[in-house]
Amino acid sequence: MNISKSEQRALHALAQGGFIRLERDAHGRILEARCQTREGWLLAECTLALFRRLKRRRFIASHDGAPYRITRTGLAAVRAQLDNR
Repeated sequence: MNISKSEQRALHALAQGGFIRLERDAHGRILEARCQTREGWLLAECTLALFRRLKRRRFIASHDGAPYRITRTGLAAVRAQLDNR
């Protein structure tokens, strides 16, 4: 499956235990998506467009209002890497 470099980096961070937290306005519309690694670092490349692409391809999912995490489909799509470079 063809995955862009930014999608690959985000999925790799999520596969290592990271998550995507959404920031919403008063009406419930999504303002910002923040991808956080398990160490607490934020990925600068994680934009709202990237979040929507990952969600549309079902690589990430949220359960019971929790932050978005990688799914089995996302794990199968990500290539193995030693580090996040």
